[in-house]
Amino acid sequence: YCFKHGVCVFNDDKVNEAAKKALASDALILGSPVHYASIAGAASAFLDRLFRVVSKRMYLKPGASVVSCRRGGASASFDQLNKYFTISGMPVVSSTYWNSVHGNSPSEVEQDLEGLQVMRNLGANLAWLLHCIEAGRQAGLAAPEAERRFVTNYIR
Repeated sequence: YCFKHGVCVFNDDKVNEAAKKALASDALILGSPVHYASIAGAASAFLDRLFRVVSKRMYLKPGASVVSCRRGGASASFDQLNKYFTISGMPVVSSTYWNSVHGNSPSEVEQDLEGLQVMRNLGANLAWLLHCIEAGRQAGLAAPEAERRFVTNYIR
């Protein structure tokens, strides 16, 4: 229902509100703390539902993900968030390393100079990409069209 109609059938939370904002945005940045080497469970459930609603309409919208952890699990969580973008045909904006900061509190994160530098570079890269997209639009460069999607069923 959600994929076909473009709204979540469960209308008692913020998924449909987030969908409207995501579709109206120029880019999307997803972030999560790391819990047990993956994104927070509530965030995962929310994003699964959100992208079921919006994924086919997010094509070519830039996406960036950021994670925050005390010690481990950053790369797995970063990968988990980026999959929402790649499945939706969204360009993934990168930085100069994995988009993560480390610390158990905001004051500890402020001491992660490398992580903060990665975040600044990510912001600069996202801004540059958005300017490039706009310059291409202004120059009359047409965006590529997505092919009709084929779904293979491996059970025969």
